Amino acid sequence: MYSFELSDEQKMLIDAVSRYATNDLRPAAHEAEEAKELPPKLISKGWELGVLQASVPEAYGGFGERSAVTGVLAAEEMAYGNLAGALAVGIPGLFALPILLAGSEEQKKQYVPPVIEADWKPYTAAIIEPRFDFDLNDLQTTAKLEGNEYVLRGEKTYVPYAAAAEAMIVYAKMDNATRGFIVPKGVSGYKIGEEREKLMGLNAIPFYSLKLDGVHIPKSALLPGDFAPILNASRVALAAMAVGVSKAAFEYSRDYAKERDVFGVKVAQKQAIAFMLAEMATEIEAIRLLNWEAAWMIDKGSADASMQAYLALTGAIDMAMMVTDRAVQILGGHGYIREHPVEMWMREGRGFATFTGLAMV
Repeated sequence: MYSFELSDEQKMLIDAVSRYATNDLRPAAHEAEEAKELPPKLISKGWELGVLQASVPEAYGGFGERSAVTGVLAAEEMAYGNLAGALAVGIPGLFALPILLAGSEEQKKQYVPPVIEADWKPYTAAIIEPRFDFDLNDLQTTAKLEGNEYVLRGEKTYVPYAAAAEAMIVYAKMDNATRGFIVPKGVSGYKIGEEREKLMGLNAIPFYSLKLDGVHIPKSALLPGDFAPILNASRVALAAMAVGVSKAAFEYSRDYAKERDVFGVKVAQKQAIAFMLAEMATEIEAIRLLNWEAAWMIDKGSADASMQAYLALTGAIDMAMMVTDRAVQILGGHGYIREHPVEMWMREGRGFATFTGLAMV
């Protein structure tokens, strides 16, 4: 049976993340969304907290051991402050964590320390494809062995920081399985979209499309391990962030309802609103516990970890949409005004169903 008691190290890390989310990310969220850019100093401050570094062994430049539970707790707190900021701070993990989980010893020693030991730099990953029938287990991007090289062909979308990335992990289908490949910047056949993609939310992060037209990479670029642990790491991370965004929307709408007078009565005293708030709180707590259990099962190496991570994310997607939508409803006409953050949280909540692979723990 897993414990709800955090270690002293976990408490210190989560407390630091919580202060950063509340004091730094939340105040900057609206301006970053409107300006379509996160201040570099803000990202660097989050990086210096060492969330990813604490998940990397000392042999590869970190100062801890990977713990999905710790990662989930940190992701939830950071997304409570601002989802775009949380994703941006964790972007290098999209490159480093798959190598830790599925890479060879040589790959870990070569690629992980430059990410972990340096200041924040945009290392990223390309997994999502611009198709209505996008399937993680049946990617249209392909990898074929030709001589001593792999050749990648296909298209990707939602690739964060692609234009400035030092390197990325590209996922492609090979031998009817999803595999990861290390692709450095500057290789031929690798074309990044000229303009940022226009999304409903997360406007503070630059997303780009990517075309792979015969990209040649050495055989040593293939991650030899399975894709399942990588996918599980993404599912629990996104579920945690959905909880964080939903918690922020719930608390903001709850506090508004308790303070707002309508015809001499507080909005929160209206039975319909009270029932809404109760259901929102219940769903948030249910998904939080489900996701914590999934992360615990990942750490324990449980055979059912993949199923539990899938259930956690599936539930979180529906929960985030319901909670953020109701937060807008509770604010009434004010919910549609951009000065209130609930409309931004609703746009973000709607996106979790499409954020596959954009976060990992």
